[in-house]
Amino acid sequence: MATPLFHLAFPVDDLTEARAFYCGVLGCTEGRSDQDWVDFNFYGHQIVAYRVPGEARKRITSPVDGDDVPVRHFGLVLPLPDWEKMRDRLVAAGTRFIIEPQQRFQGTIGEQAAMFFLDPSGNAIEFKAFKDPAKLFAK
Repeated sequence: MATPLFHLAFPVDDLTEARAFYCGVLGCTEGRSDQDWVDFNFYGHQIVAYRVPGEARKRITSPVDGDDVPVRHFGLVLPLPDWEKMRDRLVAAGTRFIIEPQQRFQGTIGEQAAMFFLDPSGNAIEFKAFKDPAKLFAK
């Protein structure tokens, strides 16, 4: 079986803003679209932004390692050098982080670099990189 690809559909307030953010800031490419939705190539995975104004701002958090992590979020697990490049790209774009780029769970099997930020509609996105990528699912 070929490696499955991830698919995610999520709400946005404005498709023009979504295009500017996902393509311009995150470096995604645009796929198919219609007047109420647009597909993005999210590093080899398909994400679909649907125009549903106000929906993404409904947020609940949960405490994790001293931070209030948005329960509803999506993102990528990147190799550390790619995570660092993305961090630098986001900082250069003036991104406001809801959880600043940092090392989490230091000294544990799950040690990782992580950062959380919002897209223009309020969708929470996390990018992380594991100190030891082979331990992504280790207990």
